[in-house]
Order: sequence, then C-alpha cells, then structure tokens
Amino acid sequence: MSLPTSSHAYGIGLIAVVIGAAVGISYYQLYYIPELNAKPIIPEKVLKPGDTTTITIVPGAENPSQEQNFVPKKVKVQLGVNNLVIWKNTGDTPHTVTPDKPFKDQYSDAFGSPGVIKPGQTYKFLFTQEATVPYHCEPHPWMKGEITIEHGALTS
Repeated sequence: MSLPTSSHAYGIGLIAVVIGAAVGISYYQLYYIPELNAKPIIPEKVLKPGDTTTITIVPGAENPSQEQNFVPKKVKVQLGVNNLVIWKNTGDTPHTVTPDKPFKDQYSDAFGSPGVIKPGQTYKFLFTQEATVPYHCEPHPWMKGEITIEHGALTS
C-alpha cells in the first residue's frame, strides 16, 4: 500500500484564505462603508461660514418682567454666510438654550445646550440645513427666542 503524496495543508490553507476574504469583505460592507457615509456631504462654505451670529443672554434675563433676555430674540441666518451661532451669557445667572421641540441637524446632531451656560460662557451650534427653531431657557421658560436658517447666496 502506498502513502498519499499530497498534504492536507493545501486544503486548510485554501479554506483560511477564503475565510479571510469573507471577513474582509464583511468588515468593508458592514463597518467601513456605513462609517464613511454616516454624515452627509455638506459644502465647505456651510461648514466654515465666513461670519458668526452672536445672541447675547443679557443681565437680568431671569427676571420674568424683563422683556429683553435673548438679544436679538428673532434671528435670521444664512447657510454659508453666518450659520455658526453663538449664545453668550453676559448675566450673573446660568441659563440654557433648549429647543421648544427636539431639532436634529443633519450634520451637527441635536440642537440645545448640554446643560447650563454659566455666566461668561458660550454655547455654539453650527446649523447646516434650512429650518425655523424656536427655543427657550429651561429654568426660565419665559425667556424665548427663535432662529430661522435660510438658504444662503454662497451655497448655490
């Protein structure tokens, strides 16, 4: 009786190559492509606008009888022009910027300050899509404002 002249190592090696290729293709399709496409493609002009918009939270804004709290109260910004909005607390009391109903920007995610904005601090948000977003201060609900994001001349 003669012994076989081929080794099983070739078959095992071939199986290892097939399994390795399957793992690589699976990783590419299940993890790499979704991660690559997770955020929408936004024009560079919108992501890095030439100007900012500042909304000041004025001293005494926590007083319900004071009409001025978010200054200006209603703001219009243009995509690609001044769509980076900064809320600056110039008062002595912490405040929040909270949307009246949840708003999720396609690029920047959920709008609203992550906790309170302490005196002297700021909250920044980059808007990348057209919308009208009314907001208020959570501890002081009479403090109300509204921001309208419009299509900018530079984004076409």
